[in-house]
Amino acid sequence: MSWSFPLFRLGGTLVQVHWTFFLLLAWFGAIQWMAVGPEAAVFAIIFIILLFLCVLLHEFGHIFAARRYGIKTPTITLLPIGGVASMERMPEKPSQEVIVALAGPAVNVVIAFVLIAILGARIDPSALDLEQNPGTNMMARVAVANVALVVFNLIPAFPMDGGRVLRALLAMKMGFVRATRTAASIGQMFAIFLGFVGLFGNPLLILIAIFVYFAATAESQYVEMRSLARGFLARDAMITKFEALGPTSTADDAASLLLRTTQQEFPVLDGNSRLQGIVTRDVLIEALRDRGGSTLVTEFMHKDIPVVSGHSTLDNVVTMMQQKSARAVAVTGPDERLLGFITPENFSEMLMIGRAREA
Repeated sequence: MSWSFPLFRLGGTLVQVHWTFFLLLAWFGAIQWMAVGPEAAVFAIIFIILLFLCVLLHEFGHIFAARRYGIKTPTITLLPIGGVASMERMPEKPSQEVIVALAGPAVNVVIAFVLIAILGARIDPSALDLEQNPGTNMMARVAVANVALVVFNLIPAFPMDGGRVLRALLAMKMGFVRATRTAASIGQMFAIFLGFVGLFGNPLLILIAIFVYFAATAESQYVEMRSLARGFLARDAMITKFEALGPTSTADDAASLLLRTTQQEFPVLDGNSRLQGIVTRDVLIEALRDRGGSTLVTEFMHKDIPVVSGHSTLDNVVTMMQQKSARAVAVTGPDERLLGFITPENFSEMLMIGRAREA
């Protein structure tokens, strides 16, 4: 995720923090400073850091459970709304998904148990009100926060943990795709409700609602795309009629193609039709604005383009595109010459066609 800073790596997973997380710390600190004083501001910042440490442990609960089924997690990103673990995939066996989904809340249960039963922390829901209870014992506050994390995450609204458990249970009766669609719809309705509640003075709830809504939508579309892609090869979905650029082409040349074609991605090929990179519409507009029309496309093209053979399975291409957030995946022949490329729009069109055929 862009604008994220790496913190450390543990067991093959890179833990990073998004810059907006520091805005959250500053926001809570400023509110407490103005309402109570500098000591309360420091107290609030320490609490938020400890809370997100618990969130991080929660995510590692998912990660270690997923590793049992051969699923790797390249990164965890800490955001103001929580942690996002970028797993290579989710287990599609319902029983496995239940275990992976519940492993996160189980970590928070353990933390709360240790703080309450062993260290003697008190359970007082009002402890989460930083402004009204600035002097609350930190251990008690963290204990209550972990209980709240368990309750919130187990709400059966996809893509939260409870929603994933719901999806797994539904998948036992109606299939994985329909179960995902149903669970995602419930998650979207919950997000709308959460956003409505947030309008009454809690902007953080609105932010969480937006994340839940779009995450549920994205997950549902991804699962449908993978389902539609099964049984197809990369060559079945690739774009084969396209205009290409050369290493000596300029931004003006690319702009000319953009205007007289419907393409938004232009492969840059060498003299042997081997891929050097891809120029997208967005990066082209940026180059025209900042560098000028005479700039060579090789100076601003995307170079880290995933490459697959025409015989690669299409569902693996979908996974690759999601994991790497790739704007396109190149399809090459045995001689490494470009045969075509696949974009997210291809999958959107496949999804619409698939839905139309199901109707």
